[in-house]
Amino acid sequence: MNFNDIYEGLINGTEKLALVGLGYVGMPIAVEFAKHIKVIGFDINEKRVNEYKNGIDSTNEIGEAIKHTTVDFTSDPAALKEARFIVVAVPTPVKDDNSPDLRPLESASKTIGQNISPGTIVVFESTVYPGVTEDICAPIIESESGLKLGTDWKIGYSPERINPGDRVHTLTSIRKVVSGMDIESSAEIQKVYDIIIKAGTFMASDIKTAEAIKVIENSQRDINIAFMNEIAMICDRLHIDTAEVLDGMNTKWNALGFRPGLVGGHCIGIDPYYLTSAAEKLGYHSRIILNGRKVNDSIGAFIADSSIKEMIEAGMAPKKAVVIILGITFKENCPDTRNSKIVDIIERLREYDISPIVTDPWANAEIAKQEYNVDLVPFDELPPADCVIVAVGHSQFRSMSVMQLKEMFKPELADEEKVLIDVKSLYRMDELRASKMRFWRL
Repeated sequence: MNFNDIYEGLINGTEKLALVGLGYVGMPIAVEFAKHIKVIGFDINEKRVNEYKNGIDSTNEIGEAIKHTTVDFTSDPAALKEARFIVVAVPTPVKDDNSPDLRPLESASKTIGQNISPGTIVVFESTVYPGVTEDICAPIIESESGLKLGTDWKIGYSPERINPGDRVHTLTSIRKVVSGMDIESSAEIQKVYDIIIKAGTFMASDIKTAEAIKVIENSQRDINIAFMNEIAMICDRLHIDTAEVLDGMNTKWNALGFRPGLVGGHCIGIDPYYLTSAAEKLGYHSRIILNGRKVNDSIGAFIADSSIKEMIEAGMAPKKAVVIILGITFKENCPDTRNSKIVDIIERLREYDISPIVTDPWANAEIAKQEYNVDLVPFDELPPADCVIVAVGHSQFRSMSVMQLKEMFKPELADEEKVLIDVKSLYRMDELRASKMRFWRL
């Protein structure tokens, strides 16, 4: 079986590339490839597929470009038979006990196995621990297809590095790690990705190494943020401003520039668990990575507890207070609510019989209700507040002045009774002090 002609076939239009999984990662990849070659975009979510066909991009990753793309969107798995190069970008979440949940990946592998054509290369982009691609996905495809790996089809891995909502570090500008099961597949995979990746590619020596690169790079970031979160909790007890401490620290050339915050989303808050899971199977129990996860997973409750403390010190009864939370997505200027740690703040407040009112101009109200039982309220329908928690740095919230925030509070409250919680340190300290409001920031 010849695999060296796939790239040429894609370039001259005689072959097609298929994308399995059209979410925040898969859809932008499909659209970018479609600028150069023929692309099939497959997803089991018919509603999502129909939205794309009608020019609606609910992920907001490519916006108006969805109306002009040539991607052949479909929910029919049989369409995969037409492809010689298949990219898999399905979610890899964790279960309630934080162990890897590989069911979406296993399901996608089964679907591919039932529809793969001989001579195809399958590349996984989903974040996994080292060994999953070859030890779990490959056998499923081989079993379902009856085709022999290495002879009838080949496999590779290229971890996704898309940062949802980021308009600077985009798909084409981020160097891509690629790998294949052998020299032939590696070379072909690299040539295919070089079609769209302007920043170039990094060839890993094997698939397990490429898998490790992804989970380790995100685990490193998670640990660094955990350290900053711990510093924030220490500074809070010392009654000094964390942001000022970090601003001073970052004047040194070798400071890393990390900031404290809520660590959610589909990567940083999840990938460390994939890495530690692999380590535990080999008899090694993490001493740093899991402790970093514990710190980061505790920050939502810490913010909620600090908010309650500030309300009590302002003389109000928190149970009776009108608490407004600005933002529920896991990051700014992005509609993605997956693994949002704002929910930890909400749940902690609910433990004290406080029912916060949440608004978010980016989030999907239907998803917020379905996933978190949160009823989003339009900003212009918010009631006057006793406490405002600015949780996400959306541009709409960043653009508000401190005086505009002040207008959100009940007019009968004295300035010192108005509690403002600035989680992201969006507002200048001199303006916060000048407002005379009671404020706290992480």
